[in-house]
Amino acid sequence: MVCGCVALFLGIAGLFLPLLPTTPFILLAAACFSRSSDKFYNRLLSNKWVGNYIKNYRDGKGIPKRAKVLSLLTLWITMGFTALVIIKIIWLKILMVIIALAVSTHILSIKTLNRK
Repeated sequence: MVCGCVALFLGIAGLFLPLLPTTPFILLAAACFSRSSDKFYNRLLSNKWVGNYIKNYRDGKGIPKRAKVLSLLTLWITMGFTALVIIKIIWLKILMVIIALAVSTHILSIKTLNRK
C-alpha cells in the first residue's frame, strides 16, 4: 500500500516535472494496489486520465507510441545527463548505460497500441 502511494505520488509529480516520467510510476502504483487495495486499484482503473493506459498495458494491448517515445526520451536525457555530468566513477557510468539499455529494450519490446 505504501509503495503504491509513493509510486502514485511520483507519477503525479511527473505530470509537472519534465524529467520525471509518469507512466512507469502509474503502472507500478497499479501493480502495488492490485495486491494491497482493491479500492485504490479500482479507482486507478476508473480514472479518466490513466485508467486506459493501465487497462491496455494489463491486457497486453500495449502502450501508445507517444508514451513510448516520451519514456525513451526522458530515460536517455536523464540517464545520459547523470552519467556524463554528475557521476564521476567510470564503473557507475557504465552501469547507468547498461540500465538505460535494459529499460529501453523492455519499453521497445512492449506492443505499440494502435489508436483507431
